[in-house]
Amino acid sequence: MASKCVHKGCGKEFSNADEDCVYHPGPPVFHEGQKGWKCCKPRVLTFEEFLTIPPCTTGKHSTVDDTPVEPAQPAPENAAAEIPAPQRVTAEPSRPAAAPAVAPTPPAPATPVPEEPEDDDPSLEIPANATCRRKACNAGYDPSIPREEEKCVHHPGQPIFHEGSKGWSCCKKRVLEFDEFLKIQGCQERTKHLFVGKGKPAGEEKVETVRSDFYQTPASVNVSLYLKKIDKEHAKVNFSGNSIDFDLPTTDNKRFKDTYSLFAPIDPEKSQFRVLGTKLELTLAKADGTSWPVLRSDDKWSGERIQIGNAGRV
Repeated sequence: MASKCVHKGCGKEFSNADEDCVYHPGPPVFHEGQKGWKCCKPRVLTFEEFLTIPPCTTGKHSTVDDTPVEPAQPAPENAAAEIPAPQRVTAEPSRPAAAPAVAPTPPAPATPVPEEPEDDDPSLEIPANATCRRKACNAGYDPSIPREEEKCVHHPGQPIFHEGSKGWSCCKKRVLEFDEFLKIQGCQERTKHLFVGKGKPAGEEKVETVRSDFYQTPASVNVSLYLKKIDKEHAKVNFSGNSIDFDLPTTDNKRFKDTYSLFAPIDPEKSQFRVLGTKLELTLAKADGTSWPVLRSDDKWSGERIQIGNAGRV
């Protein structure tokens, strides 16, 4: 008989106890707007991104929640220090002054929960494995069901985590455990799911420009190009004596292609690059030791040069 794994991030049904399980062994962490798992490093800002953080541990499926419980911190030994008894002071009772009557301030009206405005663009094709984007719905696309007969039960509000309780701003139910929070049923129903929204047509999105900065040493120029989710397997950076060719696809269907004409020549053989989570790092080996006031030859600069090393005598 199939059982459901209770590990966080897994939740699969299994019948083979020796099957590998990829999950988060630690509890969720919500601190100062950031969200993540205690067992791994990724931190995100939105709840949707939090739900997509990939599990970090491989083990075996389980029907028992074995998330470690943090031990309670012991109270300090000298917490109950002796407090001197307060001295009794006798004073003449004074008659309170009559306060002027103040009209009670009417309570501020509750902020209405905004209605989800998005609907699927009828001109876009819905993928076969699409899942409803509305919070807590998670319904899969079934082409055999007419769109007008779809019932989307979801939460139009935002998740709320306050003093240990968890819930949604659009309804009153509050729970303590994160697993129970994920099971809170939607409080609003509407016709048609939201599978693609006002999405963009199929095809890559062209990234026109990216932000960059650099610093230099006597032998190299160190450059950072800020572009998230670069596909390491397909990223191409070609160095030549006076330029760099970039072809940087991303995992979210974007691509940045450009050629940088450099301020001064470099040594292509000694230059290198590294792909990180939010940027591309370049180490450009200078060919002649020139100080670079700007990165690209077409960048504007003030005409000042930074002298590196000892100036030669005339």
